[in-house]
Amino acid sequence: MEYTYLGRTGMKVSRLCLGTMNFGPVTEEKDAFRIMDAALDAGINFFDTANVYGWEHKGWTEEIIGRWFAQGGGRRERVVLATKVYGDMDKNDGPNNAGGLSAYKIRRHLDASLRRLQTDHVELYQMHHVDRNATWDELWGVFENVVADGKVGYIGASNFAGWHLAVAQAAAKERHFLGLVSEQHQYHLLCRLPELEVLPAAQGLGLGVIPWSPLAGGLLGRNALNKAGKRSASDRAEESIQKHRPALEAFAKLCQELGEPQDVVAVAWLLANPAVTAPIIGPRTVEQFEDALRTLEVKLDDAVLARLDEIFPGPGKPAPEAYSW
Repeated sequence: MEYTYLGRTGMKVSRLCLGTMNFGPVTEEKDAFRIMDAALDAGINFFDTANVYGWEHKGWTEEIIGRWFAQGGGRRERVVLATKVYGDMDKNDGPNNAGGLSAYKIRRHLDASLRRLQTDHVELYQMHHVDRNATWDELWGVFENVVADGKVGYIGASNFAGWHLAVAQAAAKERHFLGLVSEQHQYHLLCRLPELEVLPAAQGLGLGVIPWSPLAGGLLGRNALNKAGKRSASDRAEESIQKHRPALEAFAKLCQELGEPQDVVAVAWLLANPAVTAPIIGPRTVEQFEDALRTLEVKLDDAVLARLDEIFPGPGKPAPEAYSW
């Protein structure tokens, strides 16, 4: 397993992050346990979850991880654990527990996550989305407290724009607080917008970048084109496949030439970017997890990266050069 530092912190994380969103609604608990054990065996120490995962049964995924930790065997001690706060957990809990961020909510939702996870701390606590109604004085005030209390090691963001990251870090600096250490963002071959602002901002500020949905919801997977026209494909998936069919067909042909499945090449492309810390892989089965490990062995050369740029053209340059002289 390869490891890197999370942003400018001294904490090392694996180059692949285990995403747990499927645990509960899609992947049964016993299979989730097998995947997490396999991840530790493979050297993956970075696990990502969120308090809302479980969807109809929000908190379900954290509960599964908590029961896995409770088995002992050094499981908790070996994991760099990340969870998130923003979404509502129970609409009956009143307006202050609806979607958004506040000192009131963060304290309560963090304590609830820790109970479900059966631990007294998380290494990385992430804002699942920006809340434009909350001031940074309020947010950094509560985050300073939970860090000082030992409940949280570091603070991260998710789905922030580049300017949100800059403003957040400027406010933290005024308080002599570390501020953010990472940004979790949608980034893949079909979504290269982060190259304009978010990736340059993260690199300039020393933040780790954790791409979510590296396979674009399965469009960059090995069987995406085979699903077109089948009853199992949702209307949205079918529409996306047809929209991107020329690029997906060219991508499949390139991967065939390389002798590697599309999903492996898609994640290897992310790993080749120096701005990327660890893409999130979200296996539903142990077999899918084992397939994902292959991405660490595949190194894409400049010629292949150039061909991928032709198939999936990004902005070409960061802002403002992408749209100016």
